[in-house]
Amino acid sequence: MLFIETDSPPPFYQEKLTPARRKQLDQWFIGHRTQQYYLKRFEEFDKQGYLSPKWHWAAFFITFPWLLYRKRYMDAIVYSVAGWSFIQLTITIVLVFFEFAAMSFIPDAYQMPVRIAIAAIIWFYWSFMVARWTDAYYYRMARREIADALDNHPRDEAAQKAHLRREGGVSLFGLGLGFAIFAFALMVIKVQFLPIIAKPKENEVLFDAYDITKTAQNKVALAYQKTGRCPVDLPIDMGNNKIKVTVATQAAGVPETDCTVTGTIQNVHFPLRYLNGQTLVFYHLPENDNWRCTSSLNEKQAPAYCIAD
Repeated sequence: MLFIETDSPPPFYQEKLTPARRKQLDQWFIGHRTQQYYLKRFEEFDKQGYLSPKWHWAAFFITFPWLLYRKRYMDAIVYSVAGWSFIQLTITIVLVFFEFAAMSFIPDAYQMPVRIAIAAIIWFYWSFMVARWTDAYYYRMARREIADALDNHPRDEAAQKAHLRREGGVSLFGLGLGFAIFAFALMVIKVQFLPIIAKPKENEVLFDAYDITKTAQNKVALAYQKTGRCPVDLPIDMGNNKIKVTVATQAAGVPETDCTVTGTIQNVHFPLRYLNGQTLVFYHLPENDNWRCTSSLNEKQAPAYCIAD
């Protein structure tokens, strides 16, 4: 699509056709959907005598479904294989270069947003280039199919019409298939690839949650030994806004106790939002002066030291 000839006259242009005859053939190929839009574009290319960039919103946002919708099935396959592979290769090369050349100068908190921004810029640039040449591409397809129809059926107008309606027009099935493929790809990313990225970050957050809560519990236990009561007014500032630590005489779902230290995970962003609100609770047993741990996390997430009741 990005390597369209800019010959003069445009490729496959049938000079002997009258304007009325050319418009009729265009109408058969385009179909009823957005017919006036494409007729206007085709007339512009015919008058200027060469192909030029325009703007096509559908191609910018949903190029692959649009190709299937317009029955460009083989082109859709080539675009998805070659085009997406080229985008992915470009993103990979740029990210690898940036990783070694500049990423060390970026604060840790901004490294992932920077990577996403680089990938998005490359992807949007590609979409921008495709959108600029889509009308020229579709015009070229129309002229090619019209040339084929005239060559294969020079005297049979009905056969020409059948050919153009078969090769042109729109396909709601193709449009639905395009979105279904997108949905399947997103599902695969969510089920297969997202956990690969999320798991190390999840382990890091859970380790911090346990370490911070355990450190706070040690401080509370020391104060408890000195005063004989739960130090609910003890200032606890662990310097981590993702783990909120609170001291109380009891906690929901905890057995009979007189002192608890609760670490609550908060302010965790995608893809770990599901951890927000999860807790680690260290609680004191008055009868034997021991501390135990419980957690709202599941068995795979909870530290081995915290046994849920």
